[in-house]
Amino acid sequence: MRFGEDRLDTFTGRAGAPRTVHIWEPAAPPAPVAILLALHGGMAHAGDWVTPALYFRERGIATAAFDLCGHAAGRRADIPDFDIFIDETGLFLDWVRARWPGVPVFVIAHSMGALVATKFGLAGADGVAGFILSSPYYVNAVPVAPALQSLSGILAKLAPRMKVPLASLTDVLTHDAAITARHHRDEADGVRASEISVRFGHALQQAQRGLALAGWRHPLYVVLAGQDVLADTEASLRLLQAVPAELLTCRVEPGNRHENFNELNREAFFADIARWMAGVLERRDG
Repeated sequence: MRFGEDRLDTFTGRAGAPRTVHIWEPAAPPAPVAILLALHGGMAHAGDWVTPALYFRERGIATAAFDLCGHAAGRRADIPDFDIFIDETGLFLDWVRARWPGVPVFVIAHSMGALVATKFGLAGADGVAGFILSSPYYVNAVPVAPALQSLSGILAKLAPRMKVPLASLTDVLTHDAAITARHHRDEADGVRASEISVRFGHALQQAQRGLALAGWRHPLYVVLAGQDVLADTEASLRLLQAVPAELLTCRVEPGNRHENFNELNREAFFADIARWMAGVLERRDG
């Protein structure tokens, strides 16, 4: 196993599609104190959760992540529609609960995965203890030619798998050189995508359009990056203002690039997240 997992498994996604599950869990009983249901970012893969997963495993918290549709299987990421992410997150939540009955589940998500998690939370997500988001991809910070934006819907129908012309951003995701090198290896091996299809890009645009958080009702911890060149941090802050103050914990890391969970200062807010989770569970069970 390539990413320090304790084991791999599979669950059945939409239309019977098999999805690979990566699991990191404490070695000895009793059961984990909580499960992190992890959703990776666009063009990434479930193994990317290795860094936070190993940290939380040492503190009695398991992580279960699956390779989202269209990922971890080649150079170009492609999806039939954005709703497949939300549908399969619900199926995966059922799968996780069946394997760790009675253990609290937190959804942890990064970038596009955080957009998926947000839409999943807004749709209900009953019984989820809380949500932990990094650099949510609510608004795109990457310049896209206006002509391509206006044509994306047409191209998504006529040439859905066509490559979107985007410059590589792999070298500006984190200040951790070892993790950047790992990303490049994963790209070379086809585990991490380096391109997206027009259909994928159009689906992301549609998912972002009209997003509003006024109906949010779950405990929420958000980490934003001050040097994010993918997700618009200021736009995320404006959207998060709609979340009730008693539910929201938000920290902005001015020196961070997009991948907060892979940044050099990660253990400082991992510890804060662990304290926050403990507090959420104490209030819930009190």
